[in-house]
Amino acid sequence: MNRRTLRKLTNALALGLSGIATAIGLFFLGAILWTLVSRGLAGMSWQVFSAMTPPPGGSGGLLNAIYGSVVMTGILIGGPVGMLAGTYLAEYGRTSRLSAVVRFVNDVLLSAPSIIIGLFVYELLVIRMGHFSALAGAVALAIIAMPVTVRTTEDMLNLVPQGMKDASTAMGAYHWRTITSVIYPAARSGIVTGLLLAVARISGETAPLLFTALNNQFWSGNLNAPMANLPVVIFQFALSPYPNWQKLAWTGALIITFSILVLSISARVVVSSLNTGGDR
Repeated sequence: MNRRTLRKLTNALALGLSGIATAIGLFFLGAILWTLVSRGLAGMSWQVFSAMTPPPGGSGGLLNAIYGSVVMTGILIGGPVGMLAGTYLAEYGRTSRLSAVVRFVNDVLLSAPSIIIGLFVYELLVIRMGHFSALAGAVALAIIAMPVTVRTTEDMLNLVPQGMKDASTAMGAYHWRTITSVIYPAARSGIVTGLLLAVARISGETAPLLFTALNNQFWSGNLNAPMANLPVVIFQFALSPYPNWQKLAWTGALIITFSILVLSISARVVVSSLNTGGDR
């Protein structure tokens, strides 16, 4: 067997194994999605979006849980903080020792289990406040989202050509003006994508909310009190022996999955529109 034939056989074997691995992954992904869609749609109704979480054996929906998830996710305290930290790393402290420490801590937070962050916020806020609260839940989610925003902001700012920065400086602009008027607009599509990915990252987190916001069966708009949220409601309802709660758990899981899918599509649309606008 000559070398050319051996290379073709090796290539065919590698392609075959890659195809089999891809098919296996797609099969299990399709099975999970099919189960989620079929069971989630079975409990989908207008009542899901108009009624509070029900008692055992009663009828109800997920309105308060959806509201709580939107509030705690939408606060996104980590967005501005992450953008500013990423800006510092890319523009002010690229080679400083502090930047190396910040990058290391950020990498640790990127891979840290969310339950550890929940315990940290529980010790930091919940114990000192004396009660669970939506504010503590928002802080926990912000800490989880912040490393994603820091990493994407730094990477996107580093991709801006140095010539654009030098041209702005040559025109007499201060560095902060160059950042806000030249660098941010050039990197806005990547920064927006990072923010949307951070939101998608925290949309389904359950563990940190169990230690911070906990749950509330009733409607509550008070950020200083426990607040219902979809991940914790799904967790509690899925483990219950009540069929109506289990059905609502599947429906809530479908809502979260669909929301993350919409966020991903929105990120692509926003990036495309921003790039198109920038080209014009």
